[in-house]
Amino acid sequence: MTGRANLIDVWNVETFDPELRGDLDAHAELFHDYFVTSRRQWLEREASDHTGPCPRNPHAGEFIWVTEHIMGLMEKRTIRAWHYTRMTDAEIDSIRKTGIYLSTLNTIRERFDRQVAVGTFAQDIADRLFADSPFQHEQLGSRSDKFWMVSHPLEIEDSGVELLLESWGGESAYFWQRDPALQALLKTIGRPRVLEIAMPLIHSRHAYSAAESVVATYARTLDCRPDKEAFDLYTHQPLTADHLLAVHSDGEASFAAMARGYPVGYVDVGFAGAFDE
Repeated sequence: MTGRANLIDVWNVETFDPELRGDLDAHAELFHDYFVTSRRQWLEREASDHTGPCPRNPHAGEFIWVTEHIMGLMEKRTIRAWHYTRMTDAEIDSIRKTGIYLSTLNTIRERFDRQVAVGTFAQDIADRLFADSPFQHEQLGSRSDKFWMVSHPLEIEDSGVELLLESWGGESAYFWQRDPALQALLKTIGRPRVLEIAMPLIHSRHAYSAAESVVATYARTLDCRPDKEAFDLYTHQPLTADHLLAVHSDGEASFAAMARGYPVGYVDVGFAGAFDE
């Protein structure tokens, strides 16, 4: 059973386990020197005429080496991740029972056909949606056998997730759809949802991004101002139902409060350039 006690929020240093925290503590001076230097160089560059070469951070080499070491630790850990979507109640019931599956041509076809079976739309509509899907074209390789998430919660009004919440079927259905009637239909199916997921990084290729994120989070405890280091990630293995921690649906308090009150303790730190000196 996947428990919250072992989960890491890459944005919350209080969730870092003792081994991870110990490795970060051991390199605190390096992190401080790297980010302070980076911040100073950024400010100097912004104040310049931008004609000279970009300065090199003298701590960069060691910083990258340590971040790669932290990547090795993160490969063995599970982080909390977030998936923004629009799904029917039946679809939510299904993943609660059987878990999270990957997107393929077959699973997309099955998803459309299930809506035909329950009378949401006719078979010709399912055929048209399937024929128009990006999975039918050159994007198949980059999209297939993946289930995408994001490392940090986003507000439901965020432009990056607006279409995911607005249209049923995900990008496999709406992304290249140009028929206004079909576009309107997809917006009537299901409800906007945010899935809260325990994501084992061993099933992803994003452990280095996770390492960058936890290093940046730790550095903020040293009064540094690193970038936010949020990242998209995917699992290339199906996840069991135990990995679905929660479903937040439109109309629920936690859905409305996403990234601005839920989860408790989350603060959107933005990025370094947004801070005043």
